[in-house]
Amino acid sequence: MRKKSDDPTAPGVDWDVAAAAFDEEPDHGLRDPGVRAAWARRLRVWLPERGCDLLDLGCGTGSLSLLAAEQGHRVTGVDLSPAMIDLARAKLAGRDAVFLLGDAAAPPVGEQRFDTLLVRHVLWTLPDPARALRHWRGLVRPGGRLVLVEGVWGTVTPVGIPADRLTALLAPLTEHARVERLSQDAGLWGGAVADERYAVVATV
Repeated sequence: MRKKSDDPTAPGVDWDVAAAAFDEEPDHGLRDPGVRAAWARRLRVWLPERGCDLLDLGCGTGSLSLLAAEQGHRVTGVDLSPAMIDLARAKLAGRDAVFLLGDAAAPPVGEQRFDTLLVRHVLWTLPDPARALRHWRGLVRPGGRLVLVEGVWGTVTPVGIPADRLTALLAPLTEHARVERLSQDAGLWGGAVADERYAVVATV
């Protein structure tokens, strides 16, 4: 996961340093019961009803991984920050979850394949989003899905990836993609937001 509107230079952040305070953001730590419940509701819609093999890329401290595990999914999380991985492992201790240190663009999962890839606020930070999507598509079993939560943040120097660009990149890779607009769901963010936030759920 990546910090957004308050830090447009986010790709240059030292995530090991940032890890200790990362969960203080409402939509990072999900410490507020209302915010946590809002994300849990969304995951129930986006993820398969039955337990699946789920790959959480750029998992950060594992907040979404934990929600997925609580819903019966078998989670593999990947993050580039050792400190984030340590926090995720502690957060999901005793759960059906494994956390790996590595690059979200090319996760170190070998020949393993997954039913669902979950990626939140990561794609926009990558130097070649199209290449990452092609690689991720190859990690998904036939009939699986990509769940991509992204947005565009800021007004003076906006950063992010618009929904129409993301769906265009996915078009040759997936059977179907739908966009869910999330900006109006204040419960997800701990308060009202004015920028573009959305999720794309694509089947392969």
